[in-house]
Amino acid sequence: MDIQFMEEQELLRSSVQRLLRDQYDFDARRKIVASEEGYSRQRWQAFAELGLLGAPFSEEVDGLGGGPLSTMIIMQEFGRHLVVEPFVETVVLAGSLLEQLGSVEQKQGFIADIIAGNKIWALAWTENGSRFDLTNVTTTARRGGNGYVLTGQKAAVIAAPWADYLIVSARTSGQQRDRGGVSLFVVDRRSANLDLQSFKTIDGRRAAEISLRGVTGQLLGQEGEGIAALEACRDRAIGALCAEAVGAMSELNAATLDYSKTRKQFGTTIGSFQVLQHRMVDMFIAHQEALSLMQHLTLSLDAGEAGISRLASGAKSKIGYAGRFIADQAVQLHGGMGMTDELSIGHYFKRISSINIQFGDPAFHLLRYAQLDAAA
Repeated sequence: MDIQFMEEQELLRSSVQRLLRDQYDFDARRKIVASEEGYSRQRWQAFAELGLLGAPFSEEVDGLGGGPLSTMIIMQEFGRHLVVEPFVETVVLAGSLLEQLGSVEQKQGFIADIIAGNKIWALAWTENGSRFDLTNVTTTARRGGNGYVLTGQKAAVIAAPWADYLIVSARTSGQQRDRGGVSLFVVDRRSANLDLQSFKTIDGRRAAEISLRGVTGQLLGQEGEGIAALEACRDRAIGALCAEAVGAMSELNAATLDYSKTRKQFGTTIGSFQVLQHRMVDMFIAHQEALSLMQHLTLSLDAGEAGISRLASGAKSKIGYAGRFIADQAVQLHGGMGMTDELSIGHYFKRISSINIQFGDPAFHLLRYAQLDAAA
């Protein structure tokens, strides 16, 4: 499969490529990751000015109406440059949930600030021991005053240290693993009785463990409809993460090919060795298969096709295994240099490893694909 982009989509891609080429090379990225904040407010504002933060939103909420296709274009380029700024967390996760479930007032009040680059969001759904299970929720929410009061713990919330707001899943009824009874709430990250312990992830980003001790939250949508919304959100997130992974794979393949043309062993370049040529051909094939599957998933998301969760799980598993294969081979073919912090190869390896466990690792989605396929 090969998507033929329309003129405005080609313009978006070339604009993102130009911005990242000028402002987000590997050295600039390393400085951003090593900074105290761990991301660049200047780059985030540049994304907003270029329209990237509004590209996926519908025109009804003053977005550009680009949908999943614009997300795919942006995330492929972000994957090539290892962008750490929280586009997925703010736009794809929180933004899509706000657009899907929010009241008119919530959409007007929150989405405009996302598009303008004024606010950053994070989605807090994981808990200790939940193991990719959206329904495994022990955090509770009860009515109190003019809103709801939330109590519980959330684990490994990516981008939470940068966030102004969180969307938190909590139980308004039911038992720990019941599908019903889970609701979503908007929480100000600086609320009283919200404790946040931040840490750096292996791919250079920031995440946090969050403790909620009677924190006030604003209901998003209706009580009990959280799981259905989170499942749809997960599908969109998988599409974005797969695009990012494919972008990272392309850079690993290009860097490995260039290295094989210059690194000499036994008096000749290693690229002349047939066994290594075979490896690089396998890497190329794995990337092309992943690219085709990612594009198929994106077009299906854009069309709102039925059974999208099955396709999303299949893509997450297949692309996850392909990404790990390419990353492993790239590190091996670079030898000891592939493990150093000074070379980009190891950073791509770490990012692909992190993508593989977000919203479920390849083994989890392979099993889920089989279960959904049997139920179809």
